[in-house]
Amino acid sequence: MTALTIEELAPADLAARLARGNVTLVDVREPAEFAAGHIEGAVLMPLSSFDPSRLPPGDLIFQCGSGKRSRTALERCHAAGLAHRAHLTGGLQAWRQAGLPVAG
Repeated sequence: MTALTIEELAPADLAARLARGNVTLVDVREPAEFAAGHIEGAVLMPLSSFDPSRLPPGDLIFQCGSGKRSRTALERCHAAGLAHRAHLTGGLQAWRQAGLPVAG
């Protein structure tokens, strides 16, 4: 198996991709974290029960609170033979620090 190359997206890069509407954001935090605040349009798939075979189709970007769990989700996708590799560097913390909107 080839090594996983992760695409590190800055908050502004993710915002631009979401605005174009051609990606799905997968939030791998837990339900209580998601309820306390999330990026509009994100799909919740907690890492604690994460199953790459249940991911929606299409171009996916992963996100968590700080970037650690989203990297773990990408590693699980890679191990399952899926090509997903992009995540929000710094997670929701970085998104908030960039002054971008949070729902919930």
